[in-house]
Amino acid sequence: MFKRLFSKRNRVLVSELVRTDFKLRYQGSVLGYVWSLLRPLLLFLILYVVFVKFLKVGNGIPNYPVYLLFGMIMWNFFVEMTSQSLSSIVGRGDLIRKIRIPRWIIVISSSISAVINLLLNLVVLSVFIIFNHVQITGAITVLPIIFVELYIFSLGVSFFLATSFVRYRDINYVWEVLLQAGFYLTPILYPLSRINNLLFQKLLILNPMAQIIQDARYVTVTKDTITNYALYRGEPYFFIPFVIVVVIFIFSANYFRKRSKFFAEEI
Repeated sequence: MFKRLFSKRNRVLVSELVRTDFKLRYQGSVLGYVWSLLRPLLLFLILYVVFVKFLKVGNGIPNYPVYLLFGMIMWNFFVEMTSQSLSSIVGRGDLIRKIRIPRWIIVISSSISAVINLLLNLVVLSVFIIFNHVQITGAITVLPIIFVELYIFSLGVSFFLATSFVRYRDINYVWEVLLQAGFYLTPILYPLSRINNLLFQKLLILNPMAQIIQDARYVTVTKDTITNYALYRGEPYFFIPFVIVVVIFIFSANYFRKRSKFFAEEI
């Protein structure tokens, strides 16, 4: 699949789909693409005031504003990529009926739009890191690997959602509920250290998004971050989040491949 993505024809097609996605998303908006930066920043500001200034959630965590913003950026990427991909096949129904194109290109183009927004938000994060005098160590070289894991996990979920939505439109509402639950079950707003029950900490970190976010914070923001490795050092359970990512991606990619030939008739 990914070899064919880099053929000239497919590169042009992906580029056009990404450009169209951006135009449609911000059509009629005064600020346009600026909302890609403003939206997460405004949400961060609200949550920072409520959870840091009033509830004192981040007490004891070095550079907590950066810690909070980084977690939100990564979670928002997952939400944006999966939510856009969910309706991507149905939204391109006319194109699928008229032109014979690889169906997976439509999902990939939606994912690239989310990646572009992620990169823009990381620029803003870098500014916060500089102004908060966060000490960067050599561990940050692991960060690209963490982002690859995040992308693979998000893409796997996206393939499953896009395929399921063609036949079951209720999946949209189910996914909204699951995202809301996932937001609170993932240590984004609160440090994992605030949970006193060790067993509950170990259960939460098995969630791939929790493992990814905590690892990214550990190598970038502060070594005080509780990671999967710290909780499961030497135990086989350490590999569970990574196995979940691989299994979801392989299953979803195969599910998408098998069902894609029926998309034109089912949309």
